[in-house]
Amino acid sequence: MNRLTRITAILIQLQSKKIVTAKEIAGRFEISLRTVYRDIKTLQEAGVPIGSENGVGYFLVDGYRLPPVSLTEEEANALIVSEEFIKRQGDRSLSKNYDSVIIKIKSTLRSFQKDNIEFLADRTISFVKGEVIESNGLSEIQKAISNKKVVDITYRSIYKEELTIRKIEPQAVYFTNNLWIAIAHCRLREEFREFRLDRIDQLVVTAETFEPNLKFSWQNYFGRFQI
Repeated sequence: MNRLTRITAILIQLQSKKIVTAKEIAGRFEISLRTVYRDIKTLQEAGVPIGSENGVGYFLVDGYRLPPVSLTEEEANALIVSEEFIKRQGDRSLSKNYDSVIIKIKSTLRSFQKDNIEFLADRTISFVKGEVIESNGLSEIQKAISNKKVVDITYRSIYKEELTIRKIEPQAVYFTNNLWIAIAHCRLREEFREFRLDRIDQLVVTAETFEPNLKFSWQNYFGRFQI
């Protein structure tokens, strides 16, 4: 990768996150920290409003946006693969939002790229073992996690099919065995529980906020089960 391409990629990376560390940039492009500092300085001298916070990282000043960027052939092809996987998972809200994103991205492609990815799409397929279990609440749960909002749910128990109304504080979600599961603190049971999204009959994200468990990590969570 030449320097101009790398600097452009660094700028895109800065726009993708609120804070990006020099270590993250160095790791992604396999360059030294000294090279990172030099590339950042080049961007700043070119007029890009990059701020920095000692010991935290770099950030783009609010309001600065890059124009739409063109995709390489490999990046466009990766979209086709991810699109196929999204189709095969069971949450309708995720599929709907992903379709909207794909349409926006495809609108920026050049004519020959559109032809190529349509051709590739017809020749790409994935197989999922077993029945995909449908749900429709993933997008709302994701918003609740990122905005730290309490969620009211009506939940059907797996074994007794009993309905209970609960307030939950969602912390994370994961996909396994063809279904989506939310990990949340349940105020009814006063402990952390797993909730299958296909078992949520009604879901309302409330205006009430909660303090997230900042110590949560996948390694610790699944480590309890020796997964």
